[in-house]
Amino acid sequence: MKRIFLIVLDSCGIGQMPDAASFGDVGVNTLRSCAGSSKFSVPNLLKAGLGNLDGVDYLPKTAAPTGAVARLTEASMGKDTTIGHWEIAGVVSPNPLPTYPHGFPKEVLDEFERQTGRGVLCNLPYSGTDVIRDYGAEQLKTGKWIVYTSADSVFQIAAHEELIPLEELYDACRKARNILRGKHGVGRVIARPYVGTPETGFTRTPNRHDFSLEPPAKTMLDAVKEAGQDVLAVGKIHDIFAGRGMTDFVYNKSNADGMQHTLDYAGRDFRGLCFVNLVDFDMQFGHRRDVDGYANALTEFDTWLPRLLERLGDEDMVMITADHGCDPAYQATTDHTREYVPLLMLGKRVRPGNLGTRASFADIAATVTELLGVPFETPGKSFAKELCEE
Repeated sequence: MKRIFLIVLDSCGIGQMPDAASFGDVGVNTLRSCAGSSKFSVPNLLKAGLGNLDGVDYLPKTAAPTGAVARLTEASMGKDTTIGHWEIAGVVSPNPLPTYPHGFPKEVLDEFERQTGRGVLCNLPYSGTDVIRDYGAEQLKTGKWIVYTSADSVFQIAAHEELIPLEELYDACRKARNILRGKHGVGRVIARPYVGTPETGFTRTPNRHDFSLEPPAKTMLDAVKEAGQDVLAVGKIHDIFAGRGMTDFVYNKSNADGMQHTLDYAGRDFRGLCFVNLVDFDMQFGHRRDVDGYANALTEFDTWLPRLLERLGDEDMVMITADHGCDPAYQATTDHTREYVPLLMLGKRVRPGNLGTRASFADIAATVTELLGVPFETPGKSFAKELCEE
């Protein structure tokens, strides 16, 4: 293969894993919830074989799929963005990253306040939209940071853009990232800027920025780059991997923006990997429990997909997957959900069929590196020989 486009539909799970209940998730299925919406229409994904995936008994199957499919199991102990993407890139995390269901300890916040010169509000698990609704007015009065977390391993800092400049917010995140190491090494520190007034309401802006831990081992991205090939990152891929293992990157303002960036890279003559994250599924619709919004976003992606496929050469491939679930119909929490994820593969050399249920997301990394001719050691098992016509 010359070029592989690996696209993560952030949070598009396809049904609960056997251990989902231990993660607080019962009866969850992101794709099934979306499939019940009148906004859901994905003829191109169905043609590729989406309905042929193991366990996807709520969508029509096709007798002659255009792509290969597999259901992927998360081997890592988590259901968050960081661990999910690391596993896709070949690094399995047997231990979960730290979470803070009762807020962050005093020593962490004291040091954060000392280094940034501002106090802290909230310090609880919270929905991102609810926390600015409940604490935005107080922040405008006091100038304090709004610090909150979720079921994920995250330290999130919300700041009104007209009160606290973006660069000050980003600098505070960098300081928090340096503080939160070792036993308090959360997966991500996230800047959550917003605007608005107490009278009109507060809304988050597109200027989010993630500050991640570096992966604890060599990843697929490192291997491809070290082999002298290109690694092009779209969306928050750069942040998830702490900028490591890339030759070029671009951020997204939306799914539509990310899809356009992907088309732009597809117009470039490169050899290697284009790794894409489309976060709106998760951020705009999953966490906000917006079934119709999520379904419509899948419809928009499906409508766009042929534009990418027509830009593929004979030695190119598209892989479409996810990093975890975030069932928009699940009302027990507003957090991610522990689910299997899909893998759909399309390209002129792809042998159509169902590759079954795989033991790890890391099978993607093993397969990608083999297809690109790059040496890489990972717990994942390659299915390159089953996937491609000689």
